Amino acid sequence: MISGPVCLIVNPHAGAGRALKLLPTVEAELRAQGRQFRVERTMSMDHARELARDAAARDEVVAAMGGDGITGAIAGELRDGKGVLAVFPGGRGNDFARKLQIPFDPAEAAKLLLTGVERPIDLAEVGGTTYLGILSAGFDSEVSRIALETRLKLGTFVYTYGVLRAILSWKEAAWDVVIDGEPHAFPGYSVAVCNSGVFGGGMFLAPDASLDDGLLDIVLIARQSKRAYLRGLPRVFKGTHFQDPAVSLIRAREVTFSADRPFTAYADGDPIAELPATIRALPKALRVVAPR
Repeated sequence: MISGPVCLIVNPHAGAGRALKLLPTVEAELRAQGRQFRVERTMSMDHARELARDAAARDEVVAAMGGDGITGAIAGELRDGKGVLAVFPGGRGNDFARKLQIPFDPAEAAKLLLTGVERPIDLAEVGGTTYLGILSAGFDSEVSRIALETRLKLGTFVYTYGVLRAILSWKEAAWDVVIDGEPHAFPGYSVAVCNSGVFGGGMFLAPDASLDDGLLDIVLIARQSKRAYLRGLPRVFKGTHFQDPAVSLIRAREVTFSADRPFTAYADGDPIAELPATIRALPKALRVVAPR
């Protein structure tokens, strides 16, 4: 059981309004627990971070209700033992909750305050900013940009839509990657640096990634035809794409990478850094409420 009052930080726009629609069910669950709580609606990521800092200073459990973006932003403010994070999924992808096997119904997730445990997990850091899931750049940069900009109500299929749009104009890049001091160079699609290993609404890019091993799972996707890339896409949802010789994985504590043209790296659904970028693992830097 997780004790203490709760500050519930809600992104009212998450999941095309899903979070706001389900908020009353979460409030009812917290009342049923007899728990003190307050609700704060975010106006921006910076506002969410500010709310998280204030809640941590009050020794409140900080509950993030929204998508992976707001959850990651709040997590960054609670790093290094500053507070405890509870995740009430309210977004489109909810990939971090999927990795931790947290129920997608936020009211059910709130019950983990009674039945769950506090678990220390790793974060990843780039340029002083942390993330929970996967940082990726290259082809994934174009996919993420399209997914963020679309106004179509596609739910978890928004990433697949982005892939189909981006593949039309994609040209391979030349990559320089240094993994724990060892250089790697290859032509191809992307570099992804994984903490949780899940993104894109259930794509298990690094299916065996551990949240408490102190390591990053680095996935390199090398040169292949566009047809072969698209043919392999469904395998990522099953985590069987490493059958493809163009896909490789290396585990490390730190990675620096760049390409022969500019790319924006995205993580937890939002832009996080410009290349070149250096990412390092932060072992057990976050306390999170998880199933027992």
